[in-house]
Amino acid sequence: MTASRTWNAWSCTVRLTVDDPAVLGAACGELKALMDRVDKAASRFRPDSELSIVNTRAGALVPVSRLLVDLVDVSLVAAQLSGGAVDPTVGPAVIAAGYDADIEAVRRRFPQAPEDPTQIAGWQEVRLNRKLALLGVPKDCALDLGATAKAWTADRAANVISKRYGCAVLVEIGGDLRAAGTPKKPWVITVAERAGDQGVLVTLAHGGLTTSTRTVRRWQTPTGYGHHVIDPRTGRPAEGPYRTASVWAPTAVRANTFSTALIATGDAAVGRLKLSGHPARLIADDGEVTELCGWPAASRAA
Repeated sequence: MTASRTWNAWSCTVRLTVDDPAVLGAACGELKALMDRVDKAASRFRPDSELSIVNTRAGALVPVSRLLVDLVDVSLVAAQLSGGAVDPTVGPAVIAAGYDADIEAVRRRFPQAPEDPTQIAGWQEVRLNRKLALLGVPKDCALDLGATAKAWTADRAANVISKRYGCAVLVEIGGDLRAAGTPKKPWVITVAERAGDQGVLVTLAHGGLTTSTRTVRRWQTPTGYGHHVIDPRTGRPAEGPYRTASVWAPTAVRANTFSTALIATGDAAVGRLKLSGHPARLIADDGEVTELCGWPAASRAA
């Protein structure tokens, strides 16, 4: 038997599934508590978060918690792995594009023209002293950990819950999924561009499966839709050939690194994906589907 619970947080759907119904309530408490800690550490929408304080004090080294050290460290590893396609210093560019508040607030307001793109400082300019737990960014720079913090939380929660309660776990936070433990049967997952859309069915027994898209977190502008995935090469919302990318990898962070890179820089990220060997499913602007690196041929329409 399995048991599942779904709720909304971080402007997305959160779902926790376990194969031992008796532990579901406690496991949900673990996930909610972790998400609350991550929010207090790394939300750019909370002026009292550690990340907001670091961004406000750009140019100085700021003492931070070990949790934020871990979250920033993960973002810098993702930046290096992706060749800079997933860069945490795109914060000012995300704001210039119009994503300067919670997505629902951005959608409700009168359409505004995006500001001119700002120069990306580059992830190499972030100063992180892991031993002393100090973090600093250059002046006129701001960190945005949205590309990795959600996936890290899914990874961390799945591993902790599985070990603590001795059960198989599936954690889903928005488009980031992580399976941990040993389920009697693999989880059956619908991979789609948006919740409720027709998609394809795949099975997931372990590891991470993430979907990145520019079709969900978007908003009206005077010239069309804006979205939140920034191409660090231009400082503008990505305009590459792929609108959606789904990737499997051993962890949700690694899968999200590649799925985000594919949206942000398009074909420039395909070579790195092929070298990694992680299965991927790409949807182009015209709806054409490309499957790479052993994406399951048996996947079928949901």
